[in-house]
Amino acid sequence: MFLPGFRDLVKEGWVKVIDELKVSGGLPVPELCRRLGGSYMGMKDQCDRLVKLGYVEKWRLPRTEVGRPEIMYRLTPKADALFVHAGVGLTLELLDAARSLFGDTAPERLLLQYFGQLRERWQPKLAKGKSLVERATMLSGLREKEGCFGRCRYDAQRGFRIEEYHHPLQPVFAVYPGAIALELRMMEELLGTRIVRKEVPGGRGGPARVDYEVATLGVREVTEI
Repeated sequence: MFLPGFRDLVKEGWVKVIDELKVSGGLPVPELCRRLGGSYMGMKDQCDRLVKLGYVEKWRLPRTEVGRPEIMYRLTPKADALFVHAGVGLTLELLDAARSLFGDTAPERLLLQYFGQLRERWQPKLAKGKSLVERATMLSGLREKEGCFGRCRYDAQRGFRIEEYHHPLQPVFAVYPGAIALELRMMEELLGTRIVRKEVPGGRGGPARVDYEVATLGVREVTEI
């Protein structure tokens, strides 16, 4: 599954159903009951709940003989995110291979292209924002879809900021710190304003995080949202 602890955080029955549908490609409720145990109604309820969440879908399989089509359940494309994909380890290996093949500047050029593609993909969406605060909030949401975890904050002393507690590229930043500036430049270009990036160490005040302060935002603009 997507994370090592994923199975411990969700209903065991859901995990078993998703695993079985992944392996089989699709099954009816009676066959799921036969393989996993449990009652028909209990299994159907689990499948229908996963349908509502968007991870499973129904389809009707015509019978070869006389009778109604059989109702089948199968995984949707959304469920693909629950399974492990090539991640940071592969990324670092590819960047290292690029450096060996094309020189020391190759990894940074690849990362520059990556952030440029993100900018091009996000720019049309952020253009719909009616204010800088709204666009910054939308940017935070887009970053979360890429694996970041954060919250938008505001106070009179520091203004508007995005506080991030997790970034999937942090191991990449540790090896290629120049990528931090590339990402920050992308964010500034998207919002059209200066952003101050501050690393906040963990301690009694809370966990470690990175703050992105949109320094030009004032009280009036925030309160108008």
